[in-house]
Amino acid sequence: MKKSFVAMAAALVWAIAISHPAQAALAVGASAPDFSTQASLGGKVSTFALHDALKHGPVVLYFYPAAFTEGCTIEAHEFADATDRYKALGAQVIGVSHDDIATLNKFSVSECRSKFAVAADPDRSIMTAYDATLPLMKFANRVSYVIAPDGSIIYSYTSMAPEKHVENTLNALQLWTAQHKKP
Repeated sequence: MKKSFVAMAAALVWAIAISHPAQAALAVGASAPDFSTQASLGGKVSTFALHDALKHGPVVLYFYPAAFTEGCTIEAHEFADATDRYKALGAQVIGVSHDDIATLNKFSVSECRSKFAVAADPDRSIMTAYDATLPLMKFANRVSYVIAPDGSIIYSYTSMAPEKHVENTLNALQLWTAQHKKP
């Protein structure tokens, strides 16, 4: 019964997203809102704080509608497969959804393959701050941001299709890294 509800919810999210295309409102150059929340990496819960993560390099912050739905699983697999490429560019990835931490513990192991953390936003405050909510819904839109260590947005991309988020954020990071390489 729970699986059929999740499938129906995912279909509804997709239908609304297609009929109400949205763009990420946080423009390149804007300050990324700071946040701290529970996250799971490999089924282990910790606190993820954006300001702490940025001390170590750029952060790829991506929002997705719901764990264990088709598009979100595809996207999680793609981010997991690209984790070493992000690390080579000095970046870390964090996914955010409204799911509770118990669900994300399972998702982080099975779909994220214990490669990157996924964070819980049950009150939707993070997705609201990043203008990553779907119109008329309480689900996140599929939005990816690349955030520079100084806290500025250097790239944003919105599309319910999961396929280009990894490619686009990697391209943005490569360009940023080339421009900020120390001689």
